[in-house]
Amino acid sequence: MLGLMQNQPLLISSLIEFADRHHGDGEVVSRRVEGDIHHYNWSGVAQRSRQVANALDGLKLGFSDRVATLAWNGYRHLELYFGVSGSGRVLHTINPRLHPDQIAWIANHAEDQVLCFDMTFLPIIQAVHSKCSTVKHWIALCDADRLPADTGIPGLMSYEAWIAPQSKTYEWPEFDENTASSMCYTSGTTGNPKAALYSHRSTIMHAYAAALPDVMGISARDAILPVVPMFHVNAWGIPYSAALTGAKLVFPGSGMDGKSIYELIEGEGVTYAAGVPTVWQMLLTHMKSANLKFSTLNRTVIGGSACPPAMIDAFRDDYGVDVLHAWGMTELSPLGTLCTLKNKHLQLPAEEQMKIRLKQGRAIFGIDMKIVDDAGHEQPHDGKAYGDLLVRGPWVVSDYYKGEGGSPLVKDAKGLSWFPTGDVATIDADGYMQITDRSKDVIKSGGEWISSIDIENIAVAHPAVLMAACIGVKHPKWDERPIVAVVKKPDGQVTREELLAFYEGKTAKWQIPDDVVFVDSIPLGATGKMLKTKLREQLKDYKLPSL
Repeated sequence: MLGLMQNQPLLISSLIEFADRHHGDGEVVSRRVEGDIHHYNWSGVAQRSRQVANALDGLKLGFSDRVATLAWNGYRHLELYFGVSGSGRVLHTINPRLHPDQIAWIANHAEDQVLCFDMTFLPIIQAVHSKCSTVKHWIALCDADRLPADTGIPGLMSYEAWIAPQSKTYEWPEFDENTASSMCYTSGTTGNPKAALYSHRSTIMHAYAAALPDVMGISARDAILPVVPMFHVNAWGIPYSAALTGAKLVFPGSGMDGKSIYELIEGEGVTYAAGVPTVWQMLLTHMKSANLKFSTLNRTVIGGSACPPAMIDAFRDDYGVDVLHAWGMTELSPLGTLCTLKNKHLQLPAEEQMKIRLKQGRAIFGIDMKIVDDAGHEQPHDGKAYGDLLVRGPWVVSDYYKGEGGSPLVKDAKGLSWFPTGDVATIDADGYMQITDRSKDVIKSGGEWISSIDIENIAVAHPAVLMAACIGVKHPKWDERPIVAVVKKPDGQVTREELLAFYEGKTAKWQIPDDVVFVDSIPLGATGKMLKTKLREQLKDYKLPSL
């Protein structure tokens, strides 16, 4: 017997229609590429999204045709989120930090028909447009009077001129909720990137889950600053969750430096921000140097890479901001876990609470996870046993676009399919997962595992250290030994010997790095993660001092 309930497909268009009807006056604020601050509301987003949908129909785009964006976090990008997917096309967000050749490869692989871009990225488009064989329409996200006379890009149109003549009414089509809605390519640290192809269903379910109190806790009471980019895994789903709840959105545009971020937080009464550690490091450095405080910010979600304890301490102790640790991947839409305390933890001393907060957190409902050994045997959830982290759930990829790389899934003894994350982790009895390393970065010394993340966290706790990256170096007796590459703060003074001494008592003696290598910078990927493959290449001639 089936239940007697209405059956409505879970579609992205329903989010923007709901936002329009029920919290249309909710604010959406953007720092524009033009330099000014743009204000409007969710009803404005809905209206202009309908104009986008009409404009796409006018281009005779087919169902599921790809529309690419090369854009910052801003209101026009938000309109494309809803107008493209809502009309049955696929929104393809491209990371502008990729190499131009990679951008062209991605656009061709996705078979993008339209490419919309912020004027900041005009030089990139000028470099790649002749190589993008499938793109028929180029749209600059600006007013008509901001369009240069001769860009060399055939048929280039301004976004505002493109949508201006379009009707403000649109009948959103209804279709299968499993239809593709958006796509995002992985960072591609090795070989060509692969595309995760999200569905309307997976996106809506992820938006629901992200808004839960023990996840991001997004509500109409919040003013949210997503620093995490809309060109990478949909800004962690925040644009969708904000439409669902009626939260105020504040977009930073291209102003990603500490000063610009701080001014926007204060100017717009931001209560909640989300981003990666590298951005927050710039913010904290700016605030400390100028002796500044927050007046409204009360929590921040940090993900993308492990958050150093010193950063959590700085946010909480110096600025009264609660830090929520998160973990996810492009292949998970991206959220997998988020770290909030349980009721029983609230009476624990601060040091014990910190041990929990440093973990990546508990699985969000919809995500199942387990750790396995090399033979695929499940490991105990005791907080001590390490294993390769596997996940499954309704917003986890089942395959990559065009089947690139073959099926990523592995089957367990029960025949269930799991996605191998490439992370090594522990899971404790309360369900808190902690990433100890990427499987390719884990250091095996004398048959024992050393967590490079632990080594890095101790280094960045030193007041003179800005960034640290730990890698393994070959050793004739121990297989590998850890060394730590360190970038000092501009005014930081620390010697090799002082930093190695700093490790004493903070970790086991055999886990202390064998050496410190001071570097000017640590290579970062397009999403702000440290690229240890490039660091190893830079240090390929390095020899341990003991050899």
